[in-house]
Amino acid sequence: MLNKKIEDICNRQVEREGYSSNLYLAMASWAETNGYSGVAAWMYSQSDEERIHMLKFIKYINERGGKAIMPALKKPAGDYKNVEDVFKEVLKHEEFVTASINEIVALTLEEKDFNTHNFLQWFVMEQVEEEASVRIVLDKLRLVGKNSLYEFDRDILTLRRSAANTSTTV
Repeated sequence: MLNKKIEDICNRQVEREGYSSNLYLAMASWAETNGYSGVAAWMYSQSDEERIHMLKFIKYINERGGKAIMPALKKPAGDYKNVEDVFKEVLKHEEFVTASINEIVALTLEEKDFNTHNFLQWFVMEQVEEEASVRIVLDKLRLVGKNSLYEFDRDILTLRRSAANTSTTV
């Protein structure tokens, strides 16, 4: 059975994962309406993944005797200067999520909740992968410069697919 502190912080993570999904949907819409279909596809895929993360938390909370709460989600930004700024925001957000996961891990150790600690290890590794994949995208953007965004947009889909092939499935 989850204690109240763990239940509450896991419910907070439900909200953060839901917001992440909406954030990436907003970014996908921006990219799509600005002609970046590859970036949009990457973001739509990322949004789906974040929704799955949210569902994992919901199911875990409920399976452990808690009650998952469906939160209201704040509206994410919908306009960006350029593709590089979008991905800088993605990295910043993923670093925030990593810190949030780490905070939950620390609380599970403090509360001696080893079941939840074990559950979170998948998320710890997932965040390493998430941040690394965004850093790769930002490195590629720096390499191609502003003049080759068409090729970058076309090729980003293969980056997402190759990352998906190496990550753990749900």
